[in-house]
Amino acid sequence: MFDTMTVTKAAAGLFGAWLVLLLGKWAGETIYHVEAHGEPSYVIETAGAEETTSDEPEVSFEEMMAQADVEKGAGVFRKCSACHKVEAGENATGPYLHGVVGRDIAAVDGFGYSDALSSKEGAWTPEELSAFLENPRGYASGTSMSFSGLKKVEDRVNVIAYLDSLDD
Repeated sequence: MFDTMTVTKAAAGLFGAWLVLLLGKWAGETIYHVEAHGEPSYVIETAGAEETTSDEPEVSFEEMMAQADVEKGAGVFRKCSACHKVEAGENATGPYLHGVVGRDIAAVDGFGYSDALSSKEGAWTPEELSAFLENPRGYASGTSMSFSGLKKVEDRVNVIAYLDSLDD
C-alpha cells in the first residue's frame, strides 16, 4: 500500500503542474493581449452574405408543386420509410402517411402524438407539410420526430407530391 508521504508527493506533483499551467495561461494572456486599444486606424469592409443576389427569378411554392416529380419524391421518401408507412392504418414509429395531404394535423387514430403536434390546429396542407419537413423541431418545438429535415425545397415538394399521389 501507499504511505502518506507517497500520496503527498503525488498530490504535490499534480497541484504543482496545475499551478504552472495556470501561471503560463496568465502570462500568455498578458503578453498577447487581444483587446483593441482605441479606434482602429482603418477598417476593411467585406461584402455580406445578404448582398449576394441570384440572377434566377424566384419561383412560387405553387409553381414548384405543379412541377413536382412523384418518382423523385418516392426516392426521397426512402429517408422517411424507416419510421413511416404509406399503407392506410399501418402505424410504425411514426404515423402512417397515406392520405396525409389535407388530413388534420395529429389526426391518426391510435397513434400517440407528442403534445407539440397535438396542440397544432389545422390540416396538413402542402405549405404546412413543407414547413414541417424543412425543420420538424422548428415547426413544432418538442416534437418526438428526430428527423433533421429536408433542406432543399425541391425535395420537399417532390415528397409532398408523392404522398399526395398515394390516395388518388
